[in-house]
Amino acid sequence: MVLELQFLGAARHVTGSKHLLRVGARQILLDCGLVQGPRRVADAANRRLPIGGGEVDAVVLSHAHIDHCGALPRLVKDGFDGPIWCTDATADMLGMMLRDSAHIQSQDARHLRKRGHEVEPLYDQDDVERTLRLVRSVPYHHTAEVTDELRVEFLDAGHILGAAIVVLDAHVGHRQRRIVFTGDHGRKSLPILRDPEPLPECDVLITESTYGDRQHEARVDMMAELARIVAEELHDGGRVIVPAFAVGRTQSVVLFLGQLMRDGLLPPLPIHVDSPMSREATRIMSRHPDLFDAETRALIASGHSPFFFDGVHYVVDVEESKQLNEQRTGVIVAASGMCEAGRVLHHLAQSVGRRQDCVLMVGYQAQGTLGRKLLDGATSVNIFGERYDVRCKVRSMPGLSAHADWRELLGASRHLADRCRQVFVVHGEDEAADAYASRLRNAGFRDVSVPSKGDRAEIR
Repeated sequence: MVLELQFLGAARHVTGSKHLLRVGARQILLDCGLVQGPRRVADAANRRLPIGGGEVDAVVLSHAHIDHCGALPRLVKDGFDGPIWCTDATADMLGMMLRDSAHIQSQDARHLRKRGHEVEPLYDQDDVERTLRLVRSVPYHHTAEVTDELRVEFLDAGHILGAAIVVLDAHVGHRQRRIVFTGDHGRKSLPILRDPEPLPECDVLITESTYGDRQHEARVDMMAELARIVAEELHDGGRVIVPAFAVGRTQSVVLFLGQLMRDGLLPPLPIHVDSPMSREATRIMSRHPDLFDAETRALIASGHSPFFFDGVHYVVDVEESKQLNEQRTGVIVAASGMCEAGRVLHHLAQSVGRRQDCVLMVGYQAQGTLGRKLLDGATSVNIFGERYDVRCKVRSMPGLSAHADWRELLGASRHLADRCRQVFVVHGEDEAADAYASRLRNAGFRDVSVPSKGDRAEIR
């Protein structure tokens, strides 16, 4: 009987998460994310999925970030009609994320067509609605039967609201194997959400490695750095543009800024969250206080909102967003986090050429993305088909990332070394994945590999 993994995405790369688990005659896809990066490369990869929708029996989803869920409607459009298993909170987030993705694709396609490029969106709102009807949500710590041979349980990954460590128990013939997929593994002591739960004993570990070669700075240092960057821009008469994922990073930035102002470390300043999806994500998060950490629950109990307070304005309509072009001070938080789509592009077009302004990166920037080019010091960049000279300051605060660094990942998994038969290191670019794989071997894991896209591995 077949028990096999094939790595269809996020193998030696950090986006497009797709891992195919074959259990007997059934094929189960772990995540189904969009590839993010240079438009032509990403579009080609996302239009030609590595497996046909009709070939997949079920999807098990770790969380609702677009690089893990964003290709679901494309899979449905291609013939998938099986169940999509995820946590309750991920199900709440998923509709918002996929509808927004379809909307952004439609907008971008319309914008590019005006410039003479013939582009069709990957999927539309009808495809999204058909996808959402397939979702089957499960609370944390409850078991669901995916197939006769496979059961799934979700543990809290502490990455974004609803994110899960996926625990899969496979029974094939006389073999019983437990497979644990970290999804995107969160961090201890970050604001808002609970810490990640311990990884359970397992036979096979599929682990992310986004920051497999780096360490994050401490939270107290992040607060001081954020205060310093914003104060510098206020002094220079400029504004701070923060490209941020609508789910997770945006809420952390808003909470930190609110705390700095309450503590008197920053003066009152305007904070514009320019993303309808960020506003909706924040509202959804507010409905799940049971998933917050003790500190955030205490803040709420004291009468303070971590997300809605004086000075924070959530921008909804396009005209109001355009008016922010006249806003020359304060902070604008806008999606997307890697600067590949969305309203942040319009704000960057206004700010990259201004020496007074600052672009603050608070999350991982994949190779080839506009965000990575800015971070790497590009002197000119392409935005909506036009070249812009880069004169603004570009700062980075990777410590705000919701991905564990290599020490945190190793600390979470070291206890598995004795039992674990096989480890597959995914969701990391070459250097990070190889570096983390080496650390796992040094920690006593016997069989550690870094698969490339398309690789297959028998689960022994």
